[in-house]
Amino acid sequence: MNKNIKILIKWFIGPLLAAWLFYSLYQQVRAQPDIESSIAIIKRLPFGDGAWKFWTVVLFVFVNWGLEARKWQVLMKVLQPISFIAAFKSVLCGVTVSLNTPNRMGEFAGRILFVDEGKRIKAITLSVAGSMAQLIITMLMGCFGLAYVLMNENGLGPLQNIPAVWLHIFLYSSILCTIIFIFFFFRFGWLIKLLNKLPYAARLSKYINILEAFDAKILLRLLYLSLVRYIIFVLQYIFMLQLLQVEQNVWIVCYIVSVMFWILAIIPSFAIAELGIRGTVAKALFAYSANTIGILTGIFGIWFVNLFIPALIGSVLILGIKIKDKK
Repeated sequence: MNKNIKILIKWFIGPLLAAWLFYSLYQQVRAQPDIESSIAIIKRLPFGDGAWKFWTVVLFVFVNWGLEARKWQVLMKVLQPISFIAAFKSVLCGVTVSLNTPNRMGEFAGRILFVDEGKRIKAITLSVAGSMAQLIITMLMGCFGLAYVLMNENGLGPLQNIPAVWLHIFLYSSILCTIIFIFFFFRFGWLIKLLNKLPYAARLSKYINILEAFDAKILLRLLYLSLVRYIIFVLQYIFMLQLLQVEQNVWIVCYIVSVMFWILAIIPSFAIAELGIRGTVAKALFAYSANTIGILTGIFGIWFVNLFIPALIGSVLILGIKIKDKK
């Protein structure tokens, strides 16, 4: 039954959801006023006065995944020290495998291709710790974004149609969840004790106990790298949305994008279907702007360079591993 459900989600529900979202967004783009001039702006992105912003967005792709590779290298020091190049390859392979898995959980499977036999399950545990660090930053910045919305009564409209009471509930719940995650992140020993109380957890204890090897210095380094990576993501959106004449104010983009990242972290999705979800969420948050095609192009463009291109490189690396194994 579990296998059938996975097949249903992967080959039917996921593509169907993606198709529905793409169709919905396509209809919105068709209704975009003065679409010809918007397309002309897009064609000028790699050239002209603001071209440096476009190429900076592309350059940030490698900075982004380079930071993630550094995180992976830091995590692997307690298990199997690896070079930065090996860590970078692992991360790219993880991106490739994650495309067809819920919330990119398959990323773990791609990364362990470069880990020695007998250490791979522990490596998955380390990968979870790295993802937890990134999630904490996403939650923390999302809380700041929500707080900014509530403190500015005049606002800009992205969330003004939602009753304030629900926004407050969401904010306070987010703050509580963030505090809990931070607490257990710095107290992995306590988390392990709780997990060991679960049925059949004894079988996994030898794999998850490796988390106790992290001291506060390493954990803070992981959070720092996650924060820098988050800033790179936000800068990509700032530059792209400015180029597409969606929003010029840096702080407005910062708080809207922070809320968007937090919402996307909550919604379960496949990476392929996530593209449509991103467009839908962004369209709702930037509802005050009539530049629909600019919003969607900015979101899709960043998704493409950040995910599809690394996944393409990762697929070549995985193919190389398979050929090597056959030999």
